Amino acid sequence: MDEIGSTLKSTRESSGVSIEEASKDVNIKVEILQNIEDGKIGCFKDIYVLKDYIKNYAKYLGLDPDKLIDEFNDYMFEYTSKIPVKEIEQLIKEKEKEENKEEKVISPYTMDVKKHRGKIYILLYLIGIILIFLIVLWSLNKLTINTTSSSEISYVEE
Repeated sequence: MDEIGSTLKSTRESSGVSIEEASKDVNIKVEILQNIEDGKIGCFKDIYVLKDYIKNYAKYLGLDPDKLIDEFNDYMFEYTSKIPVKEIEQLIKEKEKEENKEEKVISPYTMDVKKHRGKIYILLYLIGIILIFLIVLWSLNKLTINTTSSSEISYVEE
């Protein structure tokens, strides 16, 4: 990355363009251009944005942007291939933990359904069905008792 930055810086200086002028023409902040020229890749969160900056800056300076992007890709491959897999896995786990810690929006559509709620609803449905069954039995019993007693009374009166 230092080579890319020094190439951009030397080209800019040899053409007599100040960093402020280049910043204004390319519409990239002065601090970003300085970080690119100094090879400070750690200042950028998104590598794709950095690639766009390098590409636009190279076009502005009259350099071959594809060649510089290829150099950048080679550098990134070398840089990332030296990172042990265990470190990458650790970073992924830490990132997942941070994402899980973030405050979630709770609404009826996004909240987690608790498992015991289903059991409560099943219990209530069963109680309701049993009550309906008992009411039906009681009413049938009442009807049959009233029918037999009325027929017995009418039989006795004759």
